[in-house]
Amino acid sequence: MSALRTDIPKPPKRMAKLPIDHRGYPVPKFVWRNPADDQWDFRVVDPGWMDRCLRFRVCWLCGEKLGSNMVFVVGPMCVVNRASGEPPCHHECAQYAAKACPFMVNPDRPRNDKKALPKEGAFNENHLDRNPGATALYITRSYDWNSRDGVISMGEPVRIEWWCRGRTATRAEIDRSIETGLPLLRAVAQEEGTQALAQLDKMIERAQPWLPA
Repeated sequence: MSALRTDIPKPPKRMAKLPIDHRGYPVPKFVWRNPADDQWDFRVVDPGWMDRCLRFRVCWLCGEKLGSNMVFVVGPMCVVNRASGEPPCHHECAQYAAKACPFMVNPDRPRNDKKALPKEGAFNENHLDRNPGATALYITRSYDWNSRDGVISMGEPVRIEWWCRGRTATRAEIDRSIETGLPLLRAVAQEEGTQALAQLDKMIERAQPWLPA
């Protein structure tokens, strides 16, 4: 097992039990390990893990039982449509991800597609192909899961925390993420017709009170 990197914070108690990869990052429970090179591939979800999380209500990151408050780590567009491609986490696990995950800490970091994806493993395709920059910790007490398309409908939020670069996000950073993400949602709605566009407008209006002043 490798040593934890010195440029990221120490993980919370539940995540401290996780293995450390060759780069020094804690390996969340969802990550698939490639038997070809015995390395963890953070782009690939371990087969069956999503089903286990949703069936038994365990944390997506640490694997321990969730409480009444569940936290989805999502981009601003997911706050608009209240849909997530990943199960919820504990608050402290979600917050640690916002502080330590290189993809979330660095808004300029693109998705890693240089290395070919392996054929094995389950892939999460329910996301927009971009780095949203700002991250929302969407805290709720309920969700519904459509097993056919893999999309999780997040319940009414209790509160939402906004993060960027490992700290509380500014309103400008959140607005920038929303402005660059909405055209992608509108393009999808456009293909579905006028009713979908009208529904999207209602979703945008519903999300406004959850943005910081």
